[in-house]
Amino acid sequence: MEKRKLGSTGPSVSAIGLGCMGMSDFYGPADRGESIATLHAALDAGITLLDTGDFYGMGHNEMLIREALAGRNRDNLQLSVKFGGMRDPASGFVGIDGRPAAVKNFLAYSLERLGAETIDIYRPARLDPAVPVEDTIGAIADMVKAGYVRHIGLSEVGSDTIRRAHAVHPIVDLQIEYSLIARGIENDILKTCRELGIGITAYGVLSRGLISGHWSKDRTGARDFRLASPRFQGGNLDANLSLVDSLRAIADEVGATPAQVAIAWVAAQGNDIVPLVGARRRDRLTEALGALDVKLTPAHLAALANAFPPDVAAGTRYAAEQMAHLDSERKASAA
Repeated sequence: MEKRKLGSTGPSVSAIGLGCMGMSDFYGPADRGESIATLHAALDAGITLLDTGDFYGMGHNEMLIREALAGRNRDNLQLSVKFGGMRDPASGFVGIDGRPAAVKNFLAYSLERLGAETIDIYRPARLDPAVPVEDTIGAIADMVKAGYVRHIGLSEVGSDTIRRAHAVHPIVDLQIEYSLIARGIENDILKTCRELGIGITAYGVLSRGLISGHWSKDRTGARDFRLASPRFQGGNLDANLSLVDSLRAIADEVGATPAQVAIAWVAAQGNDIVPLVGARRRDRLTEALGALDVKLTPAHLAALANAFPPDVAAGTRYAAEQMAHLDSERKASAA
């Protein structure tokens, strides 16, 4: 497995990371046994970066990872954890908490659920507008000094916030959506990260399955938030699925699947970018790993850029109430 370094001060991780969210939440019911088997297959294939959040299934995801890692050597693993998303008993979101005391409280629970003494990369899931980012990062920095956290990351924040956070403590990576149909970071954020020596862990590289080549217009599912997402609805869905035809044509030319080409495109945007794949099943994981063998020529990259210009996607990344929490989008629009 190829390794990539997260920023100038971060760890070396596998060239593809595994996002574990869907094994517990948001995409409908998941099979526990298959989820653990998929985690094991990822480890056996050389994936070292596992990404989770303490609010994924209200702690379920962290406990699932702990179960999957039982008896495994964790020395070469990197656990990346997001915190701050507050939930209610009906699984709804009720806000973001980035207060210093809350940071330490969230961390204590994550360490226990993961069965870990240290978390490799700890990051606020979203910017808390009521708390200066310096205070939130300062609290994590205290936990670095105490030995409970190794590195600090950020998620879905804009350039100004990145600079303010980095001035408090070195930031190793920004986790943010980046794909052929979500290229907003190219406007400003990616340049800022490269200037400061901050890596990118890119989630949503398949736009939550939309450009995977597997999504069907007739798909239904209980508790699958994608069905209420603007890009998966009505005419937006028709327009977005039509983009997959162009992706499939290039995939056929290189002897790969649409998903593999989409992942390979993200990986080809720089050695400082690590795609996170959200596979919940072993067959999807195997397909994603095949992206490592896809070689996109300059001609292929040009064809993809032509087929997927910036802002090509129909609909916003999230519904309006969630978009309001994205500091990354506010800064990009103001630039």
